[in-house]
Amino acid sequence: MKNLDVFFLFLLVRLASVYFVQTFYVPDEYWQSLEVAHNLVFKYGYLTWEWSKGIRSYIPPLIIAGLYKFLQVVGLDSPQALIYSPRVLQAILSAYSDLCFYKWSGTKKWAVFSIATSWYWFYTGSRTIINTFECALTTIGLSKFPWPGKGIEESRIFIWIAALLFFIRPTSAIIWAPLCFYHIWISKNTFLTELTKYLLIGIPVLAFTVLLDSICHGSLIITPYEFFKFNLLQNLSGFYGANPWHWYLSSGLLGLLSINILPFLWAVMTILKHRGNHPNELIMLGIIIFTITIYSLLPHKEFRFILPLLPFMLYVSSRFLSAWSRKATKFSVWLATIVIFTGNLGAAWVLGMEHQRGTLDVMTALRDVSNNDPNNTNLLFLMPCHSTPLYSHLHVNVTTRFLTCLPNFNKVDNYVDEADYFYENPDRWLKANYPFDGALPSHIISYDVAVPAISYILTMYKQTHEIFHTTFPLSPRIGKYVMVHRRLDL
Repeated sequence: MKNLDVFFLFLLVRLASVYFVQTFYVPDEYWQSLEVAHNLVFKYGYLTWEWSKGIRSYIPPLIIAGLYKFLQVVGLDSPQALIYSPRVLQAILSAYSDLCFYKWSGTKKWAVFSIATSWYWFYTGSRTIINTFECALTTIGLSKFPWPGKGIEESRIFIWIAALLFFIRPTSAIIWAPLCFYHIWISKNTFLTELTKYLLIGIPVLAFTVLLDSICHGSLIITPYEFFKFNLLQNLSGFYGANPWHWYLSSGLLGLLSINILPFLWAVMTILKHRGNHPNELIMLGIIIFTITIYSLLPHKEFRFILPLLPFMLYVSSRFLSAWSRKATKFSVWLATIVIFTGNLGAAWVLGMEHQRGTLDVMTALRDVSNNDPNNTNLLFLMPCHSTPLYSHLHVNVTTRFLTCLPNFNKVDNYVDEADYFYENPDRWLKANYPFDGALPSHIISYDVAVPAISYILTMYKQTHEIFHTTFPLSPRIGKYVMVHRRLDL
């Protein structure tokens, strides 16, 4: 297969995900990217505490902001363009990273099949979350890494990528630090010579990122330090949920790989049995084990945190599927192909098209409301914090309010954030913030499960929308439907 043909195949798959993946995954997809870019370009919006505390680099949202600015200048900054153009841009980058994966794997057909049908990469490959950006750049970097015996020309591109990733996403060092030390160890040059080459790249990247972030944040700042201070020194990451130490082993890997975990485990056993024949794969397994071990020590765990491990795992499994298929019967190969494809298709369809779509679909209705009467629109979201996007999807400057969930920065005893305080006693919160004799929001947006608890205020409202969200709510605070209520006098 020609590289250009392969790229267009991957591009078709990634652009298809832009169209088919219409569900909400995590708040960071919007609040750490689109909302920040919208605020930079259009000068209104809401920035979460991560930006006031300086733990995020402005580089990813600046890329989107550049796209938004172009759309604004040419008069094409419609809400649909603001929503989908960043996803198309990410889809193109992901498709290029897929091509790099294909080349890195030795242009194997199973490599094309594995990366193109991975349900989780289809689900996340066009999303504007930093983990997708990190995974794409990691894959590109891995394809440029001088793996022994791969015939890859000595290049420093992977060092530039690793350095940039560290300042954008500091946890990427968990993967790249061992790889870089391994590179120095196997290099024919002296340790000092190699270290000098790393410093000649790392120092300019450090200077560039610190300068850019300091300008955007308004003061001198080193975002990786602020990130580690928050997550490690202050140990505040656990505020957003904690999982048992074995979560990545018992749930994370299965969620990431789905049916692909079977060929991956088979490949792992083969590598361990014949360690001398698979030195590169053994290094990759070491990186996987090391990364999962470090992440397992941290209380807050999510599937997306280990997304950059996906290229390692698919590389290992696809190479062994290639070796197996050369000896297997056609029936066995087709059977394996169908099983892997259907196993990934089911997860991609349900999670991409159905599960948690209501909090995105409701923004279309709210955008229509806001455009019809912006001066009298005042939206109140009584949902877990950041359950929906905001101005990047409304693209009209109306008054909004949502429940916040700020960490306990000041170490207050028995601290309760606003969202938890609301759910403890919704009537108490509503009476304190929206008394009958005060100004009321024009619209209230909530899940259906919250409606009985806020009946106090809904007596002055009429239901206008009931939008399907999910068949399987993941929390008692999340319902199957998103409800919109409009004040009676409007």
